[in-house]
Amino acid sequence: MKIRIVVMAMMLALAAALSGCATSGDIEKMQAQQKLIDAKADQALQDAQAARAAADAAKTRAEDAEKKAAERERIADEKAARADAAFQKSMRK
Repeated sequence: MKIRIVVMAMMLALAAALSGCATSGDIEKMQAQQKLIDAKADQALQDAQAARAAADAAKTRAEDAEKKAAERERIADEKAARADAAFQKSMRK
């Protein structure tokens, strides 16, 4: 009776062990999924790097435009001051 129980337990353990093993098809499928995930991750990284580069370029252009606008404003203020001085001078005469 004890031998029967031991044999039954061994058969049950063997069946459980064999049912939990993955087949080569399952492994290949998992590897294909992993490759797809890796490809998507690489593409996302490239997209992020491109977006960062575009943002840096846009920031640089914005800073340049701001500097040019400040210079134009300074020049316009100088011209307005000269025009005002000329007007005041002409009014004194």
